[in-house]
Amino acid sequence: MTALADIFDEYDFLDGDDRYRLLIDLGRDLEPMPDPLKTDATLVRGCSASVWVYPMARDDGTLHFLADSNAAITKGIIALVLKTVQDQSPAAILATDIEGALTPFDLKAQLSSNRTQGIPNMIALIRETAARYQA
Repeated sequence: MTALADIFDEYDFLDGDDRYRLLIDLGRDLEPMPDPLKTDATLVRGCSASVWVYPMARDDGTLHFLADSNAAITKGIIALVLKTVQDQSPAAILATDIEGALTPFDLKAQLSSNRTQGIPNMIALIRETAARYQA
């Protein structure tokens, strides 16, 4: 997976429409989430689009997240969030400043509020999951 900093370098170079295309491409590259996992229990509340997040604990103690959305640009935002936490230990996830890692992308200025309103809820769900697995 490409590092978040490398993605930002490309994102920063692009204009609005090309930024949308980059986000859409990132979303297309997400690991597929099987439809049976897209349930009310995995649905992230507060998103204008449907967003599902399914955590899996690995044998090595790291957490791996499957996530999907029914909106292409939202899937790209999900991909950015996952780049900050994927396959890390619960302690590392809890120590990660996810919002800070996304700050350079200035998503609130680039996208409508409908597209970004669920990001805090998704981040909260990831943190809650990490806290549960750490305990």
